Amino acid sequence: MTKFEHSSAFTRRSVLLGGGALVVSVGAAVSLDTLLSLQAAYAQGAKPPLTPDQLSSYIAVNADGTVSAFFGKMDMGHGLHVAIAQIVADELDVPFKSVKVFMGDTANSVNQGGASGSTGIQYGGKQMRIAAAEARRVLVEMACALLSTPVEQLKVNDGVVISGADATKRISYAQMIGGKYFNVQLDWNKQFGNTLYAPGKAQPKKPSEHKIVGQPIKREDVGPKVFAQEDFVTDVKVPGMVHGRMIRPAIAGAVPVKIDESSIKDIPGAKVVWDKGFLGVVADKEWDAIQAAQTLKVEWSQVDSPFPEQSSLYDHIRKASVRKRSVDKENGNVDDAFKTAAKIIEAEYEWPFQSHASMGPACALVEIKDGQVTCWSGTQKSHFVQEGLALTLDVPVDKVRVKYTPGAGSYGRNDADDCAMDAGVLAKSVGKPVRLQYMREQGTGWDPKGPASIHKARAALDASGKITAYEFTSKGFSRIDVNTNGGKPHDTLAGQTLGVALKSGDGFGVPAESYAFDNKRMAWETIPPLLDRASPLRSAHLRDPVGPQIHFASESFIDEVAAAVNADPIEFRLRYIKEPRDIAVIKAAAEKANWDTRVSPRRDQSGNKVSGRGIAYSQRNGTRVAIVAEVDIDRSSGKIWARKFTVAHDCGQIINPDGLVKCIEGNIVQGVSRTLWEEVAFDRKSVTSVDWLTYPILDITETPAEVNVVLINHPDIAPSGAGEPSIRPIAAAIANAIFDATGVRIRRVPFSPDRVKSALS
Repeated sequence: MTKFEHSSAFTRRSVLLGGGALVVSVGAAVSLDTLLSLQAAYAQGAKPPLTPDQLSSYIAVNADGTVSAFFGKMDMGHGLHVAIAQIVADELDVPFKSVKVFMGDTANSVNQGGASGSTGIQYGGKQMRIAAAEARRVLVEMACALLSTPVEQLKVNDGVVISGADATKRISYAQMIGGKYFNVQLDWNKQFGNTLYAPGKAQPKKPSEHKIVGQPIKREDVGPKVFAQEDFVTDVKVPGMVHGRMIRPAIAGAVPVKIDESSIKDIPGAKVVWDKGFLGVVADKEWDAIQAAQTLKVEWSQVDSPFPEQSSLYDHIRKASVRKRSVDKENGNVDDAFKTAAKIIEAEYEWPFQSHASMGPACALVEIKDGQVTCWSGTQKSHFVQEGLALTLDVPVDKVRVKYTPGAGSYGRNDADDCAMDAGVLAKSVGKPVRLQYMREQGTGWDPKGPASIHKARAALDASGKITAYEFTSKGFSRIDVNTNGGKPHDTLAGQTLGVALKSGDGFGVPAESYAFDNKRMAWETIPPLLDRASPLRSAHLRDPVGPQIHFASESFIDEVAAAVNADPIEFRLRYIKEPRDIAVIKAAAEKANWDTRVSPRRDQSGNKVSGRGIAYSQRNGTRVAIVAEVDIDRSSGKIWARKFTVAHDCGQIINPDGLVKCIEGNIVQGVSRTLWEEVAFDRKSVTSVDWLTYPILDITETPAEVNVVLINHPDIAPSGAGEPSIRPIAAAIANAIFDATGVRIRRVPFSPDRVKSALS
């Protein structure tokens, strides 16, 4: 990317036109001294340091008047760059098409957290909005002096500042600063990552002043991606590079003890890289690297099989020692309320390990040249990969550049960061650039997994059927056994196989909702990993980390209690939900779906083909979502078709409704897949889900026929995240619809045909 072709848009020749003045409009001249003094105050030819307290770290006006927005996050498929460009264009008063967003390159953006927690707009957009507002303030103040016109009399249209009193007095952003860098300091909160915030003196526009924000602008990058006109990370090549492949043990936990390099001597250019548990090969040609990895004779250490039988997974979780317990929410006296209950309802739910199963396995390219490390990666968090490579390769972090390059997808901590670290180790060892691509069985079998868990819920009822106490406890593997990014060697396969000290984290979560029970306790417990080092079942973030499983359990249980007291599922929820926005999304979904108020299950169906409807709702970091699922079930085969979804979605101010609807639709498809099909299979030695046959996902013939979305827009409420909230209630909505259709409650995901058929029998 050439950001600025010229160090300055103002040459002495152009400045000196008209006898030492820059002519900016008919009859209006600016002295050279005035221009230079303004540029000294607000702009400079040399780029200021890339730090969060510099306006130039976020916004630049190019010599041709276009605007570059440097964004320390990235788009993992939602078209986030479109929304960010809308925000920047609106605040700067420039055309939308004049803004280009550059994402996730550590050489030109600061660490805003990467793709993380649905915060692209919530936090990332907030910073880009305030930076663009500050840029506009600075440019208008420059124009004020150059046009000798009070600020309050100036307006901006398409990047041109115009006097309201005399339209002939005008000057463009490009004339004032094009090709130079802003020299303006911001009030940075000294935080990196998602919560980074660095405002200037300006206040952003009021929602009523927005012209571009809120418009359904369509993304233009889909066609070029589909027709191979844009590079993915797998397409990147550099001179002199070699190809790498990693070798993993057949029994998890084993390490190489003997290597026979002569076994690959006939493969051209093949070399082995072996250090402790780290084992890989490189070759000049990719096919040769693949053959070398498959041919190399390796003797592995003798280890006990590390995993239980898969059939005993949930018993293992129940019996495992608790490493950490956290009571996240508690009010009233839960224990006393249960002692006096007229009736107690209890249930337990189970959720498996799940894989990211991205479209393709991870790929990364690392080049080490003249002391500078450059990495091309499809990571969600390039700034953390920069830190991880610096630590892994023992080089200063400012000597590492990571260029985010679209990969095979992610939505959480998939195998991208591990691949970048492995590529770095290979490149350092062989002294050449290394393009490393995992094999399919490694992408699915060895990516960090969404954790398996169990969830226990119980409710105390009085004689009238009112809930007097509620308790919900999750127990499972930590969602941060390895952290959300590859910023530390102990969180990557490279670091762990090289023997670094381990540092497993503990984290889970509780339901996010607003049920106002008089006595309520919500807690979580984490257990130790099955294998503490280099495990194919190490657990980490998968889209909406632990949200789908928690709310599968909590919202299924609410339905169970509603059925026990003979109440309509929506009417029952509304007895206890108190937050107006939560009530509004539930009512909106019900109205759009033409919800028939009645008790579940249905009593009017017979035969093998039955149908049902189910409701579930949740919050996520300020966003509210309610989903009505309508399913068809074939009793004879156990096959479920999640035929129709109605989604009501409230994420505050909507930046781009077109992108938001598509994001929700994508959540629905992935959520259905995780509910109906996805489960990591393993035996006592390792993971056996290694491809699409052994880790089936939803195919195109099974996708919903209809997804209706109701967007609830609150322009005066700051936008909250949308990347993950709508996946959260899907499993529960489907489970509740199955119960409505059949009267059978299924409490273990996935709802595969065999499991459903067994439950119905």
